[in-house]
Amino acid sequence: MSFVALRFYAELNDFLRDAHKMTQFKLELNRRTSVKDLIESLGVPHTEVEIILANGKSVDFSYIVEDEDDISVYPMFESVDITPILKLRDTPLRQTSFVLDCHLGRLARYLRQFGFDTLYRNDYADDELARISAETNRILLTRDRSLLKRSIITHGYFIRESDPRKQLDEVVRRFDLKDQIVPFGRCTRCNGSVKLVNKQDIVDRLEPKTRLYYDTFWQCTSCGQVYWEGSHVKHMIKLTDEVLNSDSI
Repeated sequence: MSFVALRFYAELNDFLRDAHKMTQFKLELNRRTSVKDLIESLGVPHTEVEIILANGKSVDFSYIVEDEDDISVYPMFESVDITPILKLRDTPLRQTSFVLDCHLGRLARYLRQFGFDTLYRNDYADDELARISAETNRILLTRDRSLLKRSIITHGYFIRESDPRKQLDEVVRRFDLKDQIVPFGRCTRCNGSVKLVNKQDIVDRLEPKTRLYYDTFWQCTSCGQVYWEGSHVKHMIKLTDEVLNSDSI
């Protein structure tokens, strides 16, 4: 009978049964298997994994597990330079462009408001989400862990929080995005870039009161949507201040 010893670190324990959390445990090997398949059989999507050590040596997902192997599995690192031992991908996991599943519409709006290139539709099929993520190197954000187990997806993250405002904090923290935030950077409707625009260039599109009381305007370069310094801008400024000064991020 063959066994392998495993230990998962940090937030990877979110996916494990209680008996396997925060400890080393043994698992029976009853068939030939890759370390990727072994990890995902325990509920951990491969997109959450950054480093795998087999008996102290870095290996990739195709490594075939052997009897008495000691496997350590680590999530993505943000503050430690792990380049010398990173073997799982040709390019870094972290990107600053996203594609979101149908359950994360409010989070998509937040990310666009913060200037992040974020694709979202409420009718994306799972196959389409996987294809977009794989072909464009976008991080797939989802609440569906089974979706992240698709082999073509290399950039993905399982959202733990259920509240959209907390999800925003979670994503900013997880991908170390504070220094990349550009308030009002993208259109919440279509994801196009938003630029300052001369009032005279769009004055014919404004309601009478908006034309009278506001002088600073932005416009989406893709769909033409116009934004101005209304209550939504004040809310965005407050939200940006909260995120940038949050002790939990």
